[in-house]
Formats: sequence, C-alpha cells, structure tokens
Amino acid sequence: MKDRIKLDLMDLMMIPGLSGHEDRVRRDLRGRLGAIGVESRSDRLGNLVAHFPGDGPRVMLFTHMDQLGFIVRQIEADGLIRLERLGGVPERALASQEVLICVGEGRDISGIIANKSHHATTPSEKNQVTPYAEIYVDTGLSASEVEAAGIRIGSPVVYAPHAVELGNNRICGTSIDDRAGCAVLLEVARLLKNRTSGPPVDLAFTVLEEFNLRGALPLAQNLLPDIAIQLDLMLATDTPDMEAHGEMVLGGGPGMSMYSFHGRGTLNGVIPHPAMVNLFERAAKTKHIPLQRSAQVGVLTDLSYVQLVGEGVASVDMGFPMRYSHSARELCDLNDLVSLAKLLDAALYQIGQKFSLNRDDYT
Repeated sequence: MKDRIKLDLMDLMMIPGLSGHEDRVRRDLRGRLGAIGVESRSDRLGNLVAHFPGDGPRVMLFTHMDQLGFIVRQIEADGLIRLERLGGVPERALASQEVLICVGEGRDISGIIANKSHHATTPSEKNQVTPYAEIYVDTGLSASEVEAAGIRIGSPVVYAPHAVELGNNRICGTSIDDRAGCAVLLEVARLLKNRTSGPPVDLAFTVLEEFNLRGALPLAQNLLPDIAIQLDLMLATDTPDMEAHGEMVLGGGPGMSMYSFHGRGTLNGVIPHPAMVNLFERAAKTKHIPLQRSAQVGVLTDLSYVQLVGEGVASVDMGFPMRYSHSARELCDLNDLVSLAKLLDAALYQIGQKFSLNRDDYT
C-alpha cells in the first residue's frame, strides 16, 4: 500500500492543475481509476466521481484535485509577465521561485519569479516582502516570442512541479495539498472495489477548492449525501514556528478536525457532527491507529459548503499532517497517508443500515 500511494502521489505532484484548470489531473485520475477497474464520470465543472453501491446512509468521500497559483495578468513590451494571485499564495515565499506557464501538454513554458539583485537592494528593502502585484516572471523570451509560445492574459501559472523523497518516508514538493488526498482516495477506491458490504459511497475528486471552495457544491447538490467526509491537509505543528498552534505531529498518524473557521473574507467553517467523531474514534481504536486532533482558525475546506446541502449533511474533515502549506515545497509523511487510507476503510465498514445520524444518540 505504501508503495502504491507513494507512486500515485509523486506522479500526481508532477501534473499541473491550477484551480479552474484541473483537466490534466482529472484525466490522469480517471485513467488510474480505470486501471483498477473502477468506472468514473465527470460533471460540467470537472468534478470526477466514482460510485460504489451499498446499503445504508449515502457517503460522499472527497478531496480536491486543484492547486493554487497564478493567472497571467499582463505581458509587458519587454516580454516580462505580470501575475494575478489565485488562492492563498504566500507572498514571502515567491521570490526566485521557478514557475510553469501552462499553455498545453508538451508546450508549457518555464519561468522564474524575479528577485531584485542583491547588489542593488537598499537597506530598507532587505527585510521587505515584495507585494505580488509588483512581482514579474522572466521566461527569457521577448514579447513576440511569448505570444508565439501561446501565453495569453488568463494563462494559468503554477509553481514548477517538483517531487522528491526525503529521509524517513517523507515526501517533499509541490501540490501535496491535495494530491496526497487524491493518492489516498485512489487507495480507498481499490479497497472499495473488492468489498462485499458497506454503505453506498460516492468517491470524488473535486475542483475549485483553492479558488472559492464551492466547486464541490454542485456535485453534492446532485448526490445529496447523508454523510460527507473530506480529506485535506492538517497543519503540522511540530516545527519551532508552529509549536503554539496545536499538537499535530508529522508521522503521528492521520488527523481529525474538531474545529475550523475562516474569518478573513468569509464567515464559514466546520464543526464535525458527533456521529462522525464517534465513528472515527471507534474505527481508530479498533484498528490501533493513532488519531490526532486539530482545531484551527484560518483554515477552511469545501466541506464548509457541502455540509449545508439538502437537509444538512453529517460532516467531518479528515486529513494528514503537512508542513509548509501553500509554499513551493510542502512536506508530508507517507506513513500518515497509509494510516489514513486504513482508517477510512475501517470507518466505512462500520457504517451500516442502522447507523444513526441522530445527534442525541451521541450526547
């Protein structure tokens, strides 16, 4: 299982898929599902879903396939390119980063986000972060060559794809958020294909999460699940800069979010349904899997909107610890992904026809 997840993850990390431009990732995921004998379909927005029939409450198990990045805003007369930020891109992590301008498979153009030459940097500039509106990308091409290459206003731009295996089962690179979730769901699909009982499960890879969190909403409105389980990163807090933010340890096992809230620009978040908390605590205990807890402000997933579909959906955010979120070099632990896949399988197994979603049964 670990080898399969590692292969899927590292392959997926190398495929560019800016939010709203996920098509290459979706096609690859559809091919991987097909290779294990699982049929899938996509909707008008590009969400990809595979249905596994069963008995009991209907479960929507999903993760997003898109990544954050940029959109080309302007092409200057000298061929330098200005960008518009798409998603929560950290400005302080941008200088000197290599990027990929996506114009078509086999035709993408590499570039570098410029960093003012050190020898010309004034004392007052040395500790300043350049606002994203002032950064520019140098591709080495003239304006006419940029146009001939197919780069236009609106072209998607991502961190140059990168994936490397570090020591102690750690994986580092771009878009671990949330290609790691995609790799885990592929493993869950393998397990669901061979099961003999369990609830109906719609296993989905969703779009637009990094843009507006609502790409999964039309799919959920169509499926009308009773239960929604979303996979995403959990902020690892085991580095000196994060130690005051919680107790989430890389390599310490999968995580369950007990509280998420985003007060910057949108009042939304998720407080998990008690049936889901009870379910995953029982499943973790049964399988002897350590289960970590997270409670964070400033974190938000598309589950925030899925939970409000229909009569309301019993929801929970599950995930894996990850360091250095939204940078060009994120970091996760393969063992956490393996444990998460096993935990999801165990939890789904415990959802039977009589599984109660009545909150009063869990007080």
